Amino acid sequence: MARPGYRGMVVDMDGYGGDQVRAAERPHLEAGEPLMQRAADGLARVVGDLLDDPAVRPQDGPGSVLVLAGSGDNGGDALFAAARLASAGRHVAVVRVGRRVHEAGLAAALGAGARLLAGPTPPRGGVAAAGAADVLRAAVVSDGERLAALTAEAAERADLLLDGVLGIGVQGATALRSPAREVVDAVRELARDQRAPYVVAVDVPSGIDVDTGGVADDHVLHADVTVTFGAVKAGLLRGPGATLAGRIELVDVGIGDELAAVEPLVRT
Repeated sequence: MARPGYRGMVVDMDGYGGDQVRAAERPHLEAGEPLMQRAADGLARVVGDLLDDPAVRPQDGPGSVLVLAGSGDNGGDALFAAARLASAGRHVAVVRVGRRVHEAGLAAALGAGARLLAGPTPPRGGVAAAGAADVLRAAVVSDGERLAALTAEAAERADLLLDGVLGIGVQGATALRSPAREVVDAVRELARDQRAPYVVAVDVPSGIDVDTGGVADDHVLHADVTVTFGAVKAGLLRGPGATLAGRIELVDVGIGDELAAVEPLVRT
């Protein structure tokens, strides 16, 4: 059996649903196999190849990466890849866009030399119940504006941006919530002016429906490349997701035998 790892660009693609991929992963996770580490290894290799590609980054030097890290495993994949890239001498900066963070992934990234630029402000305790909702709403708006401005400045300096906000853990087309929404909009604004870095989506572009490719609204980053794990997701092959995904690269994490026993949602 081939060793799991980076497989390269996919030409003939079948598309699988989120539930199918999660079911295929389950026995491997229960057996303690390091699927996230395999995904991060492959992601880091793709990103490293892109940074060394003169067509993507004509400048000399190690290259710089800005990571948008969400709360779940998608953010963990991005952060562990960030650790590998920083260890290889790349300049890596991280912006947390979720209320939580994958702690082990963040620790690995920072330990390898990545810089944490910012994250959401934790809610304060001791607020009277009557005014708590207004205070929290104000904090969210402030976080969104603050992180958007910081991200726009960092993105203009970066060669490549990793979109690790949302993955296949969400059901359906999901509108991004603050502060991720404002952060993504800031990068989209740079893209309109052709000042955005090269965008790599982690597994799927954040916010698309992984089964149908549908989107809740237009607050989704258009990826130049999507690095997807285990199987090509059906939503990368149809609907708006097919356009938003850009070029698709597949990382083999070792679930191929399980997927071979199920009928994909999309056959090509």
